[in-house]
Amino acid sequence: MNDKTTEGGKPRVVIIGCGFGGLEAVRGLSKAAVEITVVDRTNHHLFQPLLYQVATAGLSAPAVSSPIRHTLRTEMSRGNLTILQALVTGIDVNARQVLLDGGQTLPYDHLIVAAGATHSYFGHDDWAAFAPGLKTLDDAFKIRSRVIGAFERAERCTEPAERQPWMTFVVIGAGPTGVEMAGTMTEIAQHTLPQEFRRIDSTATKVVLMEGSDRVLGAFVPSLSEKAREQLVRLGVDVRTGCKVTGIDADGVTYETADASGAQTHRLQSKTVIWAAGVAGSPLGRMLAAATGATADRAGRIVVEPDLSLVGHPEICVIGDLASAKSFEVGKPATASEGKPVPGVSPGAKQMGRAAAANLLRRLRGEPTQPFHYADYGNLATVGRKAAVVDLTVPIFGAIRFSGLFAWLFWLFAHVYFLIGFRNRLTVMIDWGWAYWTYERSARVVAEPPDVGAGAGAAGR
Repeated sequence: MNDKTTEGGKPRVVIIGCGFGGLEAVRGLSKAAVEITVVDRTNHHLFQPLLYQVATAGLSAPAVSSPIRHTLRTEMSRGNLTILQALVTGIDVNARQVLLDGGQTLPYDHLIVAAGATHSYFGHDDWAAFAPGLKTLDDAFKIRSRVIGAFERAERCTEPAERQPWMTFVVIGAGPTGVEMAGTMTEIAQHTLPQEFRRIDSTATKVVLMEGSDRVLGAFVPSLSEKAREQLVRLGVDVRTGCKVTGIDADGVTYETADASGAQTHRLQSKTVIWAAGVAGSPLGRMLAAATGATADRAGRIVVEPDLSLVGHPEICVIGDLASAKSFEVGKPATASEGKPVPGVSPGAKQMGRAAAANLLRRLRGEPTQPFHYADYGNLATVGRKAAVVDLTVPIFGAIRFSGLFAWLFWLFAHVYFLIGFRNRLTVMIDWGWAYWTYERSARVVAEPPDVGAGAGAAGR
């Protein structure tokens, strides 16, 4: 592709992906004398921490997303940024070209790969058809359709035994997404829907949260994990830890538990299963590893150097969920310590984006790059209405941990603050305020019945 973005003698920087990391990388480079091209397969930036609210009909899609061109309008006004909606099909490292769908090529002098992550079913990709994960707006729409569709199908059932699987929801994985999904789905059943159906009692809905380890929210300290479990139970969630899922199909989940007598196999009938248990690097990661000789870990993430570049390819940086990165102490060489793994969370992606941009500018000035340092400010997770857990790291004061109502309020204001755009902040605050006082969820419209689980078919169209 030869166009004005590759002319003028300025270094050409290509950024793949405009999530949290890619967005910060653009902002860090936009004032420099470089030509920037951003490539993303969608036309929007997504605020993933609130995506589950779209899946559970609490928020509409525009409230948690923003067109990339609008988000980066200030950077575009500087005249050195091009945004392309395209699918990356490969990377030619020798020719320094990014290959796009349609046969186009995009030359680069420096490449920042922020392609993000996808779902991991731990070798059981056939489960995806029965247990969708939550990474994109399309995923959220499909899950919303299944959840709402399950209640609609239950209303059509005439026998309790036939109705029960439709009113049993299973969330697999008790990280923040799984905990938030399970808590919200319980609230919908208990408070939003009771007056809206004639044949079914939505308060009889069963929401089961399954986790393979021995506690929920494993990234939190044990005391907060236990607080979260207690809050989930009070909301009405059936929390089951120590469960190893061995099978998922259209009719439910098969799983194993272990006790003193050995492994026990169980079967749970459910028509709606949500996957929140595993994350893998974007398929582009494997492609990049093959092209550069870089190492990919078991989750498909690319192992990067301390400065986020690739071994033998300092012109390529990998950031965000696609990077298996480590954090090093400020002011000390990377050789002084082994480094601590960087968690796959949005603050980490943002900081990597800024660090990659700063190191790229150092290279252009002929200066040595700096090892990446991750400032861990803590973790937040909401469990449900007036229920959340907060684990903060505050300079001077150290760790501050609390749960319950004040943690929930802190979680609300923190997420509103980090949303992009005043309109999104205002929309979310209005929707949340309305939902708090009325228990209504304003985004329950679905365009199509679900293809799997909630039982749509072409004959009904």
